[in-house]
Amino acid sequence: MDPDPRVVVSAVDGVVSQAGILERGSCIQAKGIQFPVDRLLNDADLAARFALGGAYATLYLSPRDYHRVHAPVAGAVVASRYLPGELWPVNPTTVRSRDALFCVNERLVTVLETPLFGRVAVVKVGATCVGRIRAAYDDRLTHAGQSAGLRTYLPPRPVEKGAELGRFEMGSTVILLFEPGRVVWDDRLVPEAVVRMGQRIGGAP
Repeated sequence: MDPDPRVVVSAVDGVVSQAGILERGSCIQAKGIQFPVDRLLNDADLAARFALGGAYATLYLSPRDYHRVHAPVAGAVVASRYLPGELWPVNPTTVRSRDALFCVNERLVTVLETPLFGRVAVVKVGATCVGRIRAAYDDRLTHAGQSAGLRTYLPPRPVEKGAELGRFEMGSTVILLFEPGRVVWDDRLVPEAVVRMGQRIGGAP
């Protein structure tokens, strides 16, 4: 785990799908395909924090990867939102062909308040055979047929960088969202790059 508090670390073991800066409120899913962050989060106020120039990174976990998800920076969990949806595959072939895939599939959004990076969203996206996402900071376990729901935490629940936020009960995808001007991604954070949990992927400018 990179100990520098100004460093952002990978939340998972996986492969970079895409990383960059939001343009017109959308992230790149694949060449020629974008998805709007407000639809991903289903929360207009939260999405507005990232929409105009926020940073995003989409990390794909294959079935062979370690399936736990960790905090990329230190902070506190202030809210989580479960969004039921489909369970389409999130492998590279499907990502390149299905429009707004990450907005269609089941999601669990964890919202962090951080002293250095502002609000950070960690979006866990379900996929085929991944209808169960467990949160480490709560007793929540998502499952097919469950209703959508928002939970807020008062007081917020502190997490150190690298602390476990949850796990997939199979592999899937995690999307990290940061407010504008808070993070500069490392040059090596490019599509198909392999990342490991705790490895530096960016930092405060």
